[in-house]
Amino acid sequence: MKLLGISGTIIGSKTAIAVNEVLREARRHDPAVETELLDLKQYDVVFCDGRDPSAYTGDTKRVIDAITGADFFVIGTPIFQASLSGPLKNVFDLIPVSALRKKVVGFVATGGTYQHYLVIENQLKPIAGFFRSYVAPSYVYLHDSHFNERKEIADPDAAERIERLAHELVFMHKRLGDAGARNGESE
Repeated sequence: MKLLGISGTIIGSKTAIAVNEVLREARRHDPAVETELLDLKQYDVVFCDGRDPSAYTGDTKRVIDAITGADFFVIGTPIFQASLSGPLKNVFDLIPVSALRKKVVGFVATGGTYQHYLVIENQLKPIAGFFRSYVAPSYVYLHDSHFNERKEIADPDAAERIERLAHELVFMHKRLGDAGARNGESE
């Protein structure tokens, strides 16, 4: 039962911190959950050029393989110009459509204005719908004010939302994670 956290940015640290907190909380909730953080900052991923995902090499292949090999996900992005990050969009373009199909996905976003939480509703959830993912009802949006000067999540309400999301992800994966395989469904 592998929960992959994706920090979908190549700059800054708050998104990775937030995704890591969800991973930590998921492990605390269920020690059987294996977690991994895929921090795009650590990889040299090429731009999607339309070739088959299996044709990529190097770090790009490692990222694609990590995603296709995971059982469920928490995906994080900073909000830039009222949209998800370019590196995360590139990853969505690179992976095969089947990579997220019938897998549970939860979202975390960080940003500088309180209104940017709408990116999760208006952009990330529809992308998950395209992939035919099961989307956790909760998500976590963190404003700069939720972090202290050491870039730790210091807001109690934010910590509670992280805990709720982690619990939903584990619960949904246990209930839905292999529903398609049990029911013999192909889509």
